[in-house]
Amino acid sequence: MIYQAPVKDMRFVLNELAELPAICGLPGYGECSVELVDAVLEEGAKFAEGVLAPINKQGDQGAKWHDGDVTAAPGFKDAWQQYVESGWVGLRAPEEFGGQGMPALVAAAVEEMWCASNLAFSLAPLLTLGAVEAIHHHASDELKQIYLPMMAGGQWTGTMNLTEPQAGSDLAQVRSRAVPAADGSYRVSGQKIFITWGEHDMAENIVHLVLARLPDAPAGVKGISLFIVPKFLVNADGSLGARNDVRCVSLEHKLGIHGSPTAVMSFGDNDGAVGYLVGEPNKGLNYMFTMMNHARLGVGIEGMAVSERAYQKAVEYARDRVQSRAVGSPDPAGVPIIQHPDVRRMLMTMRAQIEAQRALTFYTAAALDRAGRHPAPGEAARNQALLNFLIPIVKGWNTEQANEITSLAIQVHGGMGFIEETGVAQYYRDARITAIYEGTTGIQALDLIGRKTAADHGVAARALLGEAHATVAKLQAAGFASIAANLEAASADAERCVAFILETFGSQPQLAAAGSVPFLKLMGIVLGGWQLGRAALIAKDKLQEADADVEFLNAKIVTARFFAEHLLPQVSGLAAAILHGADSALALDDSQF
Repeated sequence: MIYQAPVKDMRFVLNELAELPAICGLPGYGECSVELVDAVLEEGAKFAEGVLAPINKQGDQGAKWHDGDVTAAPGFKDAWQQYVESGWVGLRAPEEFGGQGMPALVAAAVEEMWCASNLAFSLAPLLTLGAVEAIHHHASDELKQIYLPMMAGGQWTGTMNLTEPQAGSDLAQVRSRAVPAADGSYRVSGQKIFITWGEHDMAENIVHLVLARLPDAPAGVKGISLFIVPKFLVNADGSLGARNDVRCVSLEHKLGIHGSPTAVMSFGDNDGAVGYLVGEPNKGLNYMFTMMNHARLGVGIEGMAVSERAYQKAVEYARDRVQSRAVGSPDPAGVPIIQHPDVRRMLMTMRAQIEAQRALTFYTAAALDRAGRHPAPGEAARNQALLNFLIPIVKGWNTEQANEITSLAIQVHGGMGFIEETGVAQYYRDARITAIYEGTTGIQALDLIGRKTAADHGVAARALLGEAHATVAKLQAAGFASIAANLEAASADAERCVAFILETFGSQPQLAAAGSVPFLKLMGIVLGGWQLGRAALIAKDKLQEADADVEFLNAKIVTARFFAEHLLPQVSGLAAAILHGADSALALDDSQF
């Protein structure tokens, strides 16, 4: 088995937890229907399983750099052409520019398949769609007409160029320059690092979105503008012209995702790279943040998806590997290790977290759709607040746990997991970047306690925890005593932590910050447990139907119970660290480390 897209669970989560029928009914999603989405999922699964998964391991050989040009990993260029011809690039892109305009919820499910089957490959369309999003929202109509149809069609790909060697995540330190030219364009110069798919041979053109400063720009983040800088200039008739003054200086040698070229890009080594201002001067960072919710949701999907791939590999190995007698059995014959209690515990720890993450991620994607499309302003605003709160949790929790889940997959394999030929080590290496992409977990956690909790006065946090409490009552009534008790205790701990952040963030921000990552993880566990509690309730109801999928529905209930009994109890320890452990985290002087 290479990879099997979990279409059955995706369909359950989409329809039952994320309310796909209601999302399809939002304005602008007229072509969306449950039946259409079913067909999209089936075709996506075929492409992921048949085209992308088989080249994942060979993609680990990496892209190759030579004299500024980059050749994609083996099989990637052909796969990209099939991807383009099948219309997948434009799934979420605006219909007016040749895309299909599907909801973010639907795109999230399909993106999981791409990321699970081939994480390195999936980054090319992810960055392209992010660039499409920014151009569509903020560029002039002229620039939209030039660039969006070719990007939505996949003939051209897109990148984000933010980071510089001296700046890192502190974009206030960006030094790249953009000087106005007589024809209304700009000449961009500077160096950018960590540019995913910054150079390759899969598409005809690469459209770079570049943050740079105008000559009279104010200091700091308020002086950053956004520019389109294409690899090849575009002629008036839409054909490609001369090569722009942009080149790939080198590729980074990375721990994982070798099939995704991470480029050091140099702009303007000669006459200056021709660039075009997006929107108004000095608002580039705000424009980039337009796509940030999509991008951070996408990285959360990456973490969850590579965890799914590692889980499937671990289950396959555990079924096949025969070793040691069954615990408590007098029979000396060896049994498949999936029968050993601790292996089952590891597999369930992986499975329960992945299913909780999928549910919370799709729920968040549905909030994104409602925030942008709901006709009632109040409901749109409510969903925007929920989205803002959930994004750092989905991004941070999914990706931090990906490190643990893929590590567990290696542990299930034992010594064979440490051997590259087995294949599971690649998932461990590939997963590691996801907790760093689009802002590290620490950055997500500071955003969560500051902009998303303290600035909101805890409204969104308490609204979600109120939903969890309502689910507790339903679980008690349905006879799910253990799930209800653990979710109730964890929710109460979470409420105490929200109160602590609100009390300390203004007057003692370092105390709140010291517990910010534990708080992010805590909220992920609580809200993931809430979603699995909802799933258990729905599964119990559906078991009464004549055509019920008994095996699948019973497994949903067991998984929810395992999460409640093994993972929700972790919340009490995290809460203790947040409420009582901040002083010890800050006690040492810098010189004592």
